[in-house]
Amino acid sequence: MPHLDVSAIGYALPDGRPLLSDVSLRVGQGERVALIGANGAGKTTLLRIILDEVAASSGAITRAGTLGVMRQFVRGGTVRELLLSVAPAPLQAAGAELERREAEMEAAGTERSQMAFAAAVAAWGDAGGYEAEVLWDTCTIAALGIPLDRCGDRPLTTLSGGEQKRLALEALLRGPDELLILDEPDNSLDVPGKRWLEEQLRATDKGVLFVSHDRELLARTATAVVTLELGAAGSTAWTHPGSFASYHAARAQRFARLDELRRRWDEEHAKLRALVQMYKQKAAYNSDMASRYRAAQTRLARFEEIGPPEEQPHEQNVRMRLPGGRTGKRALVCTGLELTGLMHPVDLEARFGDRVAVLGSNGSGKSHFLRLLAAGGSDPEPEHAPVGEVEIAPVPHTGTARLGARVRPGWFAQNQGRPELHGRTLLEILHRGDEHRAGMPREDASRVLARYDLARAAEQMFGSLSGGQQARFQILLLELGGATMLLLDEPTDNLDLVSAEALQDALALFEGTVLAVTHDRWFARDFDRFWVFGADGEVRESDEPIWDEGRVARPRG
Repeated sequence: MPHLDVSAIGYALPDGRPLLSDVSLRVGQGERVALIGANGAGKTTLLRIILDEVAASSGAITRAGTLGVMRQFVRGGTVRELLLSVAPAPLQAAGAELERREAEMEAAGTERSQMAFAAAVAAWGDAGGYEAEVLWDTCTIAALGIPLDRCGDRPLTTLSGGEQKRLALEALLRGPDELLILDEPDNSLDVPGKRWLEEQLRATDKGVLFVSHDRELLARTATAVVTLELGAAGSTAWTHPGSFASYHAARAQRFARLDELRRRWDEEHAKLRALVQMYKQKAAYNSDMASRYRAAQTRLARFEEIGPPEEQPHEQNVRMRLPGGRTGKRALVCTGLELTGLMHPVDLEARFGDRVAVLGSNGSGKSHFLRLLAAGGSDPEPEHAPVGEVEIAPVPHTGTARLGARVRPGWFAQNQGRPELHGRTLLEILHRGDEHRAGMPREDASRVLARYDLARAAEQMFGSLSGGQQARFQILLLELGGATMLLLDEPTDNLDLVSAEALQDALALFEGTVLAVTHDRWFARDFDRFWVFGADGEVRESDEPIWDEGRVARPRG
């Protein structure tokens, strides 16, 4: 039976700080085990240890069955290279050799290079290459609607992130590997794509270990949930052997039980110490008490040697504050707005205090729309200068998108590289400030980092943070910048569960207007207006979220 066993893994960072401590988990055939935890807790490092890319300092990994892997960011320059990157290792090696020998033959044209190429072709067939190409043809038709012979050399840059993910998932789920590791498989997928993934995960008999922050996906697919819990000696693992629906109640019970065990231990410890002190005082003037004093000392020493019960994990306490401010009643007015090649002309209006979710399929223009507003709209006034130092590329358009009085856009774009933040620590960025944000004394900067659970990363370079930590820090910069309109592009994609809930709480108290592009069904429940960007270029408004662009939105009013 295929299975993956991770036993007592420990790992320390190059600077000596412990990251993982005694981490264990198991994935069996047909099981779908979700790996969750705080941003920076070590989820990606643990996956790399399982894949033998990083050496653990202690523990062992055992496996029965072949292992297929999808990384958080898919690899390859073409469609064919992407498919090869998720193929079994022998096939990858045979494919790389075939490509090398073909290039040598084309360059040299000698009989020797031709013979080497012929041998590589034979090895490709022996490794199952031709059977794989039949499978890949099925995958490209399912994911892209195009057979392999017409899209194999197509650059990945011509595919959306969702199309790339769907293609890799098709190959892995249909492929021969008995165990799968999927790192953020739902990122970049639109909601129909996520629903497809949920159906495929529920149907597969493969053992799957996957990392995700999508609460809806977790609720619909996970048969067990493994949490990496932060601790002073590194993250430990706790396995909830049930679904995500019962996870929060089980975790609350676990914390309560650990609190009770520690309370009882502290009480017994105090009693033993008091007993030793009493016999010490009595033995000072009564020699008959000396033996009792020594016995009490021995009992206390044994009790302390065993030690306290399991340490209470560090519980995240993320407190985001997005104050905002009053603006004109009409925060945004779009008249005949058309994004060139993406959407037809549309009239839209958002008023102060509105919470608008921008929905639609990948490539329908949602992110371009937010980027246009982030730059101040079609004809920005000085007061509409965006918060922060981000350079915003222009968006080709016709018509107008005008921001209201005192509207200052704050743009969160998860895929924005933020090169201006690289090469600096978090404390340096906050201490220096920028043209829109005053610098902060180091003590004040440390306090706000603590509210975002980033205090331990204060001296780290921005570029060295995990994706979720970078996302939290960018939200902190929005808080400090004084934005009165928040433009959030997939804000929960890389946030851990606690941080996503903290963002939702902060948005509920934000004084201003919020426009958010999202495929997060859980997050979208907090919005009351929905602008749906269709693949046909039409933009419609709805009172409820519409995830299937084929449905016709019901007009408001």
